[in-house]
Amino acid sequence: MEIWINPACSKCRSALTLLDAAEADYTVRRYLEDVPTQEEIRAVLGRLGLEPWEITRTQEAAAAELGLKDWPREEGARDRWITALAQHPKLIQRPIITADDGTALVARTEDAVREALSRPVRGA
Repeated sequence: MEIWINPACSKCRSALTLLDAAEADYTVRRYLEDVPTQEEIRAVLGRLGLEPWEITRTQEAAAAELGLKDWPREEGARDRWITALAQHPKLIQRPIITADDGTALVARTEDAVREALSRPVRGA
């Protein structure tokens, strides 16, 4: 499993503490430094079963600068949103855990982290 984090985020630090307590095997991706490509964002969105506007931190300064609140939230605008997330990774909701079963989730709560831990390992 991999977890996308911002080390300054308390929710991310909490998720890491839970993963460590469970002795989980995981990789940390500091997504502000190791910025996901548009293809990686599309893949994570597919695993999450969400649209890009559903994982966008709309209260960030970059969101206001881009005028995201006025962007359409429809299939035709999907690529525009993904491009914005790739160019401004601070807009990506965090933490995101890609679970071992091929799914992913936004792990902002302890329950969400526990859910990721409970998912079966693919091929096991």
